[in-house]
Amino acid sequence: MDTFMEQLPIVVNSLNIGFLQTLKLFFVTLLGALPIGLLISFATRSKIRPLSAFFKIIIWIVRGTPLMIQLLIIYYFPGLVLHQNIWGMAETGRFNASAVAFIFNYACYFSEIFRGGISRIPVGQEEAGMVLGMSKKDIFFKVKFLQMVKNILPPMTNEILTLVKDTSLARIIALQEVIWAGQAFMKGSQGISGAIWPLFFTALYYLICNGILTIILGGMEKKLEYFK
Repeated sequence: MDTFMEQLPIVVNSLNIGFLQTLKLFFVTLLGALPIGLLISFATRSKIRPLSAFFKIIIWIVRGTPLMIQLLIIYYFPGLVLHQNIWGMAETGRFNASAVAFIFNYACYFSEIFRGGISRIPVGQEEAGMVLGMSKKDIFFKVKFLQMVKNILPPMTNEILTLVKDTSLARIIALQEVIWAGQAFMKGSQGISGAIWPLFFTALYYLICNGILTIILGGMEKKLEYFK
């Protein structure tokens, strides 16, 4: 018992540092993937067939291959094939590569959710806006946008909660996120080795984070209920 109490502050401090890296990757991915995903959804709906076909193929490849493989390729390809380190050194380089891989992957998933949300809005609303002399930009932001948000929020919530857990995949390229920190105590870290209990503590971080996100996103859904 004494040993556990002595080790607990060390473990919690290490997990906190790892979880900050997890949160950083999560927020950077959201900030990048949401706008890029929206742009990709516009491209897939474009009347320019080569453009829409190109992005549909990209989405098919990304959704059809594991994120772990994409991480490994994005991180190692420039150095091993191009002989050029474009990511930077040490932890910064691993984070940069992870952020690019996650943004690229989730932008493709989000684009399909955006496309579905836009397609569910009746075409008559766009036609009515054009009759009133509104531009396509005004029609989208003033007429379609909030309705689209209501349509996409439930599937988007699932993807966002999945993203929190998927950040753990970044440890495949040795990014020191929260699970990497917990697993380190099994191998030997800061004078502690052979300890598996820190891994169970990492689950609490994910549960608390996803619990908070569920409450926030659930509240957003309720606020948009007036769109029937």
